[in-house]
Amino acid sequence: QVQLVESGGGLVQAGGSLRLSCAASGRTLSGYHTGWFRQAPGKEREFVAAITWFDSSSTYYADSVKGRFTIARDNAKNTVDLQMNNLNPEDTAVYYCAIHRSGSFFVRGNYDYWGQGTQVTVSA
Repeated sequence: QVQLVESGGGLVQAGGSLRLSCAASGRTLSGYHTGWFRQAPGKEREFVAAITWFDSSSTYYADSVKGRFTIARDNAKNTVDLQMNNLNPEDTAVYYCAIHRSGSFFVRGNYDYWGQGTQVTVSA
């Protein structure tokens, strides 16, 4: 059984930055692709970013965060981080990390394990 724990959320002003971290316990993240999703109040959970397990340079981003967010894997720490820059109020949401072995990175139904989420609030 894999347990995922997100950390690093908080309150930040528009234009600021936050770094989220997804830590795995129970097993290594090796062999799993990792994705970040977010869910704002009253909205569906949406894809944010993903990284493959076999090539850390293979990354994918939602258009809304491209150029502002960066996903990166730290194999030594068994974590996947999401660096979020130039945040705006539309980025306010609960952010979740998730892992899966196969299928589209963009479809949340393909992910096997999820963390409990961390709140990110961006004030205007």
